[in-house]
Parts: sequence; C-alpha cells; structure tokens
Amino acid sequence: MGMRFDTVIRHGTVVTSSDTFVSDVGIKDGRIAALALGLDDADQVIDATGLFVLPGGIDSHVHLDQPSGDGIVMADDFDSGTRSAAIGGNSTVLAFCMQEKGQTLREALKVYHAKAEGKCHVDVSFHLVITDPTAEVLGQELPALVEDGYTSLKVFMTYEGLRLRDDEILATLDTARRTGALVMVHCENEDAIRYLIGRHEEEGRFAPKYHATTRPIAAEREATHRALSLAEIVDVPIVIVHVSNREAMEEICRARQRGQKIAGETCPQYLMLTADDLDLDGLDGAKFVCSPPPRDKASQDACWEGLEQGVFDLT
Repeated sequence: MGMRFDTVIRHGTVVTSSDTFVSDVGIKDGRIAALALGLDDADQVIDATGLFVLPGGIDSHVHLDQPSGDGIVMADDFDSGTRSAAIGGNSTVLAFCMQEKGQTLREALKVYHAKAEGKCHVDVSFHLVITDPTAEVLGQELPALVEDGYTSLKVFMTYEGLRLRDDEILATLDTARRTGALVMVHCENEDAIRYLIGRHEEEGRFAPKYHATTRPIAAEREATHRALSLAEIVDVPIVIVHVSNREAMEEICRARQRGQKIAGETCPQYLMLTADDLDLDGLDGAKFVCSPPPRDKASQDACWEGLEQGVFDLT
C-alpha cells in the first residue's frame, strides 16, 4: 500500500534547482515527501495543470514597520507585508532591524521582534542595520548576535543619522570578517548629495523629479567603488544592494576580476521605472521616489542585462 499524503499537487510543471519537469508533488506533515506521476491518495488534491510549482521564494530585502522620520508611517507592517509575500510566492522574508543612535543591537531586535510577534504569515528573519558601531557593539554585541544566528548586517554610506564614515565601515567589515557575518552596503556619496541638495535649494528646485538630479549616477558609482575598495582592504565578501545603473555594475565586475567575492543586487524599481516617472504633476512623482533613484532607459536596460549575465545574484 502506498503512502497517503496530506496534500497532492497534480500535473504541475515542477521547478527544482537543476531541472524542470511535469510531476505530482506529495506533501506529508508539511514537507515534500514524493515527486512522481500518479499520486492521488491524499486528503486534499490541487490541480496545477498548466502552472509552475516552485519552491517558496526568499525576499532578502524587505522594509516593514520601520521608522522613517517624524510623522512618517510605513505602508506595510509585518501583517500586510508578509501576507503580500505569501500571495507572491515568497515563503521567507528578511526584514531590516534598524539600530538607532545610542541603542544596543539587542534593544533594537527586541523592538522589531515585538513588531513581528503574532503577525507573520511567512518565515521572517532580520538583517541588523549598524548605525552606531561603538567598540562595545563591534567587540561584544555583534559577535554574540552572530553566534545567535543574526549573520547579516547592513551599513549606509548616505542619509544623515545612518551613514558611517569610512573608518567605521572598515571596523564593521573587520568584525564581519572575524565572525563570518555578511555585510550589505547602500552605496551613495552623502557629501556629494548634500552639496547638490544645497544647490537645488538655492535655485528653488523642489519638485519630486529633482530627487534624481541630487543623487546622480556618479554619486552611486563612486560610493560603489569605495565600498569595494574598503572590502578589499579588509579582505571580506560584501553585497552591493539596489544597483541602478551600468556604471556601478561595471565596478562590481572589475572587483570580481580582481578576485573579490561580491554579490550584486538590483530591484524591481530599476527594472520597471525611469526618472521620467518622477516628473509628474504635483506630488504624484513622489510616489516613485527611492534611493538610488530610477535612472534613464539605458540604465534600465543595463539592469536587465545584469540579471541575464549574472552580475546580479539577487533581485
């Protein structure tokens, strides 16, 4: 007598890490127990004819219920965000746990775990955002948390209050090297951006479309090169996140040619939007503001190319 399953997904096109083939999927106690044709002894049978049956996705770059400034509330909390993830086929999300200045990492984690408690529809873990890399944080707290399984960090090269100086980034990277953690870097040159914002303010240019011209490609390219250089000095792999253009992609490719272990990421906004989307009437353009900003059509094409050619490991 064959095994009885809790659920069988029938006639779907199953996609694994190595193959794509038509098969039934037998599920028992929440786990895949069989891949074969002709499975039908189950409490529940789902017809997947003409559909792909995929493993649950992992979205490694998610911001949920995160403070963004006075009076600003994120549209998604852990309930709505993880519900969206499940409907989109993602069974795990990694959200960001933002350390605030003067706050210990454990205090920050306690806050974010409380935000997520009882609200998650998929598996959730956290990247630790390091904004205050004191000797105690890097010497004691971070190694202990890596031991506890919080093995990924994020640092910012832009945004006042979040940005780290180069020496702070080096110290954080060195701690990551010693503990086996992986660092993600947001690459934009804050000093250049501050200067350009000042120029725009003097000239009365405040419309959403000017977000793009205060954060030009060169500011992202330079910071990408600097982040890669800092990682080379410490000899540690890093992840360059949300790359928006060919010039930053080329920096990643050159670093790999030098022998560095680098992961690259782009995001849907750079695949679907351009700076023209910011140039709408009133504040409608503000709906498309992100950092780095969407670029031109050539940059959009480059990001698609980066996915096809393996410059980007993540999206």
